[in-house]
Amino acid sequence: MASIGTIAVRVFTSVARIPIQGATVAFTQGGFGGRQTLLAVRVTDQNGHTVPVRIATPDLAEGASPSGETPFATCNIWTEAPGYEYSVSTGVQIFPGVETVQDIALIPLPEHTQPNPDNTQFSYTTPQTL
Repeated sequence: MASIGTIAVRVFTSVARIPIQGATVAFTQGGFGGRQTLLAVRVTDQNGHTVPVRIATPDLAEGASPSGETPFATCNIWTEAPGYEYSVSTGVQIFPGVETVQDIALIPLPEHTQPNPDNTQFSYTTPQTL
């Protein structure tokens, strides 16, 4: 039996954690043949936050035994905002009955620089291991 977890994002820049309003955030999961399935698209508010996205997760009881399945679902988060490098976070863990909040730090592009569609700058984040 599947459960539900939620994921929300906080997007900011610099060590001072200045929120980025209007960033586009796409939530995906890996599908068959390496394709991504789009789960939701959100835009950050004035505080850099998105509205949470509900994601199906394995039932907590199924992951409690050593032979059970992984007790969480994973998703990928694609984030972009004008004037900032593109960011991809992969393997973000979502647990049943828990709201996960993922921090995304975007790096400003140098002034007077426009992203090149053939050579887009981006940052890539992999999850921390437990």
